[in-house]
Amino acid sequence: MARLANQMKQLYAMCATALVMGRADLDGADDVGFDIELPIFTVGQTAELANIHPQTLRQYDRLGLVRPQRTDGGARRYCLRDIARLTRAQRLSQDEGINLSGIARILVLEEENRQLRREVKRMQTGDQESVFAAGRDGNIVEVQRSNRARLWHNAIRHETRELPGRDTAADTAAGATGDSNSTPADFKSMVLWGW
Repeated sequence: MARLANQMKQLYAMCATALVMGRADLDGADDVGFDIELPIFTVGQTAELANIHPQTLRQYDRLGLVRPQRTDGGARRYCLRDIARLTRAQRLSQDEGINLSGIARILVLEEENRQLRREVKRMQTGDQESVFAAGRDGNIVEVQRSNRARLWHNAIRHETRELPGRDTAADTAAGATGDSNSTPADFKSMVLWGW
């Protein structure tokens, strides 16, 4: 089991190196099965992989630029997304001369853009109908439909059902003659169509 864990850590380290060198991106890593949110790297490992001083990592954390996850003991653990953000922050700072508040805004916008691209890709590849609901905050959110709900929806769409009513000859005759004083509840049954 420990051997498997070490192999997994090595794979994640190789992926992180590819991210730092610009040979891979988060979407590609996610598509091939890496959990980009898995907190696997310590401060020392992250500093070495991203070629950033550990004090810079701590400063970025204090400023909210890159916030790693914490262990129960309070130790920082970085994921692939964090390493990609650190690398991007370093490039923006050193190559473009952008200040830290500008870098923070750029990183937020790039992450929103990435999430939107993923959502568009998911919606284009899926041949499912979408269901939307109101979230707790009042925003409209897409809800993943289960097969059970889809089967129920299709069954109700294609089946007609009769609602029980009173069964008297007078009611049936009144309905057949078009008696204007009769109501739908007076008939033997009504047909309900699905939507």
